[in-house]
This record gives sequence, structure tokens and C-alpha cells, in this order.
Amino acid sequence: MNNFKKIGLTALAASLVSTSVFAGEVTVSGGASMAVENYSTTGADDSGKGFSMGNQLTFTGGGELDNGLTVGISFVLDQGDNETDDEEGASEAPFDSHSVSIGSDAMGTLKLHGEGGSNAQAAIDTTAAGDIWDTFDDAGVTGNVVNSSTSGSNILVYTLPSMVDSLSASVSYSPQSGNDSATTAASSTAYAVTYTGVEGLSVSYGVGEQEAESAAQGDTTSMSATYAFGSFTVGYSNNDHSTETSSEDQETTSFKLSYTVSDAISVSYGEETIDEEGDATDADYSKLTASYTAGGMTFTATSAEMKNGAYNASSAADDKDYWGLGLSFAF
Repeated sequence: MNNFKKIGLTALAASLVSTSVFAGEVTVSGGASMAVENYSTTGADDSGKGFSMGNQLTFTGGGELDNGLTVGISFVLDQGDNETDDEEGASEAPFDSHSVSIGSDAMGTLKLHGEGGSNAQAAIDTTAAGDIWDTFDDAGVTGNVVNSSTSGSNILVYTLPSMVDSLSASVSYSPQSGNDSATTAASSTAYAVTYTGVEGLSVSYGVGEQEAESAAQGDTTSMSATYAFGSFTVGYSNNDHSTETSSEDQETTSFKLSYTVSDAISVSYGEETIDEEGDATDADYSKLTASYTAGGMTFTATSAEMKNGAYNASSAADDKDYWGLGLSFAF
């Protein structure tokens, strides 16, 4: 199987190179950021203030073949992403998402995500408020993770050609994983549709299967809607994750209200609630954000709060406050 993959990718790369002389091009875009963040709590595990940075380069290439099909490639360099303590992981740390796509207006687009891709449902499961829970994921509290359907490496995503105005649809396939019957996770599928036919309105719906090496098989349903009117934009989302394992069902609801003060200044407020089956209390999150953009530079100020992050109302350590100041650059 691996040999066939290597041969196929080599042939595809050769085709792209051979046509790039007259039809292809490669572009590079990038981003960088600097931030200071602070976590505080009434417990004894304050993380305190810390500095962080980000850097990323995205190489995008493609061209039209003699048969009319369009081939595209994408490769991301992101230092620190995928970094681990083992020697092999550390050597791969700068390399991130990569994909190959082929398609046309008539047949749609087939994309193979070698790494860093999302299945059709997971691609739309970001909460309306922007995954506030993820802000606290490394803040010393376990349990605050929104579950989703199976994603990973080597995912095939097919985006259908446009058949109805303002309606887009995609389906995906995640292959079977594991090396023996005791640890094998079955293959899984997902689909999603998005409608933008009403001015200012965007509605999405998706369903994806979860297949794991444990007994936690199930599925995730995502629904979201945003509506822009004047300077305001309001959004709502619901992610319902159900499994065959008792007390592991999860529902995440979220809303966000944004106000555009000017072309350069915007403010937003959002909330999220994660309801875990079997837990007496929900995990609640809120975030207030203000941003200023000038050219390719954006300054962001954020204040966020987490309550009952591990679904334990009796533990003060599960309540955390966060503030952050960030400066990002796009080029």
C-alpha cells in the first residue's frame, strides 16, 4: 500500500512540474505573532504571565493541465507545530499541514490531506464564539475539550461542483487505522452543506462518524448560523457528540455578537457551554475581544473566563480568568 502511495504521488508531482513551465505558479504567504498572556485562579495553580510567538509560511502551487484539470499543492512550515520530546518528532517539528488537490468546475475538487486536514464535518465544527475552551486547554485543567468525529492524516475530501446557487457540499473519507485487529479503528465518513443564498446569512450543517480503537464509537452533528446586519454580526452553533459509551455524550452550544466600529476597529463578545452526560454541572466560557487592524498588522486585546472547566463546581481551581495582548502580522 505504501509503495502505491509513493508511486502515485511521484507521478502527480511529475505531472505538475511538467506543466508548471507554461501554466503553473508557486506563491508564498506568511504570518507572525507576538503575545503576552496571563492565567489566574483562586486555587494554587496560577500559570502567571508568559510570552509566546508564532511563525508560519504557506507554500501554494498549482496549474492547469492539458486535459483541463487543475492541480494544486499546499505545504505549511510552522515551527513548534507537531513538536514532541522524542528525537523523531523533534526533527519533524517545522513541518505542518500539506495537501494535494485536483478538480474542475464540472467535476468538483478532490483533495488529499496528508496531514493537518479536517473531515467535512470537523471543518465546520468551530463554535460560534471561536473555541474559547481551547484558550484554557493548557491551563492546568483536564476535561475541557470539545469532541468531534474522526480526523487525522490521509483524509480524502471531495467538494461537489456547484449544482444549486449559494449551496456548497462536501463529503470525506478517513481510512482504517491500526496494525492489528485488537487496535484497529474502522474507516469513517462525514459530510457537510453550507447555504449562503440570503444576503448576510450563512447556515451550515454537518454529520461525521467517530471511529476509535476504544469502544467510543459514535457520531457528531454540527449546526451553525451567522447573520450580518449593518455593523452587527450574530452567530450561534450547536455541536452534539454522541457515543456508544455510557456517560460520554457531549453537547456544546455557543453564541457570539460582533460589532464593527470602523474598517479598523471591531469588538465581540461570545459564550460557550459544554454539557457532559453524567456531570452535574456544565463548563461555561465567555470572552470579550477588541481588535485594531492597520495594513497587515492587527493588535488584539482579550479577556476570557472559564467556570467549572472540569465539570466540578466544588473545585475553585476549575475557575480561571485569562487576559492576553497580541500583535500579529500577515505578509
